[in-house]
This record gives sequence, structure tokens and C-alpha cells, in this order.
Amino acid sequence: MTGARPLRADGRRNRQRLLQTAADAFAAEGLSVPLDEIARRAGVGPGTLYRHFPDKGALFEAVLHDRLQRLADEAQALRHAEDPGSALLDFIGRLAAEAALKRDLADALASGGAELNDALTATAARLRGEIGRLLTRAQHASAIRDDITAADLMALITGIISALRPRPGGQADPQRTIAVIRDGLRAVRQSGQRRPGQP
Repeated sequence: MTGARPLRADGRRNRQRLLQTAADAFAAEGLSVPLDEIARRAGVGPGTLYRHFPDKGALFEAVLHDRLQRLADEAQALRHAEDPGSALLDFIGRLAAEAALKRDLADALASGGAELNDALTATAARLRGEIGRLLTRAQHASAIRDDITAADLMALITGIISALRPRPGGQADPQRTIAVIRDGLRAVRQSGQRRPGQP
């Protein structure tokens, strides 16, 4: 918040404890966990929680911002990986596997038209940009098919995460799903072989 005084050390600790507790709760149980229950698990009073996060939307956005920031940092660290193709495919695999275990990422996608704050929107854009750079580098190394755009890849990633969302009665196997996607993204190297739909 603009003009807000910096948090004291105990305030910072409480905020971090609430964020970690909320991240664990949302990941395991989705967004249905009551705020008072999150405060109880974090060992603070409800008033302390509401001083930091006025509602569940604000808390969820803070949790999701931290997670997207970490993923963007990981993607940025792969910019100069020795094997650009493996760097991209491994990152997509980690992203999909994490989403399969953490219900809050799936819930965020399912929420559809929910408005996000500027910081979260900017962090999500940064993550998309880093993934786009990994894709371009992998294509320049002839490791990934060159007929896919960054927008195509992001649509594919979003679809994977949505498909792996935990559902009653079971879900797709994350490792098998990721393996199929990896095979589909790799460039064709055999002489004369064409992809379906190519002239």
C-alpha cells in the first residue's frame, strides 16, 4: 500500500507465517479454507490476519504472487542453460507437476474472470515472458518445433494445468501427460519426416 509504514520485525514474521500457512492450506485444500482457520493454524489471532490481508482474495493474491515470482525466477535462471530444449521441457514438467499437487493454481485458472491486482498481473506477465524466451532459445537450437508460438505454448500449459486439476474419482496421470506434451513439442529430426498437416 502506498505510504504504508514498514512492518516491524514481529509484523514481518507474522505476515510470512500467514503466507506460508495459507500457501500450504490453499495447495492442499483449495480456496475453501476459512480465514479464521488459517489464522488458527498460523498461531495468530484473526485480527492479526485481517490487518495484513483484509479478505481472502487479498491473501490468495499474495500467496499466488509469491509462487509466480518464484517460478519466474526459476525460468530466468534457465536462460543460459547448456541444453535449451531440455531446460524448457523440464521447466514445463515442473510447472505441470506442481500444479497437479497444488489446488490453488488450478482454482486460480478455474476462477475465470476474477480481477487480479497490478502486481500479480505484472508477475504473471513476467513469467510468460521468461517462458517465451526459453521457447525462442530452444527453437534457435533446433530442439523444439519451430511452428509453435509463445501464445500457443502458454495455451498448452494452461490446458495441462486445468486438465491435471484434482477431481473426484481420479485425474490424469501427470507424468504420462507431461511425457506426451514433451514428445509433441520436440522438433522432428528425421530426414523427410513431416508432421501431420504439413505439406
